[in-house]
Order: sequence, then structure tokens, then C-alpha cells
Amino acid sequence: MMRVRGAISILMAEDDMDDRVLIADAFLESGVDIAPEFVDDGVELMRHLGAILEDRNRRLPDLVLLDLNMPRMDGREALRAIREHAGLRHLPVIVLTTSRAERDILVSYQLGANSYVTKPGRYEDLIAVLHSLERFWIGTAQLPSVRPGTIE
Repeated sequence: MMRVRGAISILMAEDDMDDRVLIADAFLESGVDIAPEFVDDGVELMRHLGAILEDRNRRLPDLVLLDLNMPRMDGREALRAIREHAGLRHLPVIVLTTSRAERDILVSYQLGANSYVTKPGRYEDLIAVLHSLERFWIGTAQLPSVRPGTIE
């Protein structure tokens, strides 16, 4: 199934309200026709994804953007939970965090992250990063368009 521009949904686990506003604004300014949905942490992320799985009329997000450093359940724990859940493990997960630590990068990939992106310090650079994510994930990559278990 071919996706049209703007037909992609993004769910982001991000506890910092300032970062949420910056990311939402940067998506708008980058020309990406996406309004990301936000949850506060890994606990809310898993609760939200579980509720979607229970409702056959709702679709899972096409992409999950995941901050690493959050309260209650951090990004590493959330990524592990997604990859261990049969109904969620197919979701592309992009770690989008301020950490440049080699250990965080390695652990994220070991846990199954599809990519690791460090949040840039300048707003203009954030716009460019989000535009490059859009170009790849919407323009180049093929994303599943059906729920897992619906193809025999």
C-alpha cells in the first residue's frame, strides 16, 4: 500500500514540555504534514499502545519517537517492552534524545532501535533533522500498513 504525504502517524514519548513544543513547531516549519502525538513517559507509551491494540478500529502509529531519559519507565525500558510484545515489535522506533553517550547508542541498538538521533542544540538544526527523518521514513522506507496477525 502506497502512503501519501501526511498519512503517517507519529507517537512520541517525551517528558519535557519545552521539547514537545519545539518538536511540534519544528515539524510544522520543516514542511512535514504531521502532527505528532505525545505521551509523558514509557508507562504512558505502553498504556497508549495497549489501548490501541485492544480497539480494532484504531491504528498503531507508523513511527515511535522515543526519548531515553524519562521518569517511571525510561526509553530503554520502553524499547525493551515494545520489542518483547508480539503485537508491537514490528513498530519502527527512533530514539530521539539529547544523549551522545556511546553506551546509550550501543544499548539502544542492542535493544532493537531502528535508528538513534541526537537532538541538536539549535532549533534550525532540529528542523533539518526532522525533515531528514520525514524524507527517509515517508519518502524512502516502506512501512507496514496492516495490523500484525492480519496477514496469513
